Amino acid sequence: MPLFKLVRSYASAAVLLGAVVLGSLLGLWLGPDAVAVKPLGDLLINLLFTAVVPLVFFSIASAVARASDARRFGRVMFAMLGVFVATGIVASVLMAVGVSIFPPAAGLKVEFGAAPPAESTDLLQQIVNALSVPDFVVLFSKKSLLALILFAVLVGMGTRMVGEKCRAFCELLESGNQVMLKVIGLIMFYAPVGLAAYFAWLVGVLGPDLLGAYARAMALYYPIAFAYFFAAFTFYAWLAGRGPAVRAFWRNIPLPALTAFSTGSSMAANPANLAASQNAGLPKDV
Repeated sequence: MPLFKLVRSYASAAVLLGAVVLGSLLGLWLGPDAVAVKPLGDLLINLLFTAVVPLVFFSIASAVARASDARRFGRVMFAMLGVFVATGIVASVLMAVGVSIFPPAAGLKVEFGAAPPAESTDLLQQIVNALSVPDFVVLFSKKSLLALILFAVLVGMGTRMVGEKCRAFCELLESGNQVMLKVIGLIMFYAPVGLAAYFAWLVGVLGPDLLGAYARAMALYYPIAFAYFFAAFTFYAWLAGRGPAVRAFWRNIPLPALTAFSTGSSMAANPANLAASQNAGLPKDV
């Protein structure tokens, strides 16, 4: 029975890794012709981009609306910000040290033309533009994700403040969240095909460029990035919940990680990340 549970826990990760390997081999075989399978990868990314807006809205709004303790909600928000800043500093310092030891642009000479005049926008206006939009319709676009998150928090807080009178609306938010998680689950059935197609395109079409003009940069970036991913993320999971958290993390991280790696888009990885977080047993408000 323990062996069966172990196999079942890592079966999806094995399928995804197998799809990546097959896609990479396909890219090596097809070479530049691998561009023909890229639309199959684009389909996965388009589905994730389409799902990310309602998923983020319903998940955040329902979590805030059902939060039983406003002080806990505040602690979660501050902890999230602290973790984001701290881990960002660690990753930045690590890469800065790597660049100083092994300069990726050594010997590279690039001629740049005249730069276009930059728009003069003060910091406060940039913050306002990032956190808000001038029209409700624009809010529900993947380009306005930060504004959508803020709006979802406000909707959830408003729902909590109204209380018992809006129980139906609170249940609607929770139902929407559950439906979108199921939608993500359905999209994930296609993930092996989409990831295989994307890796075939990366290896077949972009591979020669990465191994050519960008070889020195890639030789620095990928080893450090992978080392940080395996070492630091394991340590962060251990800090969060010791051994059980580490096991839950590595059982559920393959899909979000492979999606982010193949697409270069944290937004495309958001739906897979939220679904993986739920599967890992994270509390809904977190």
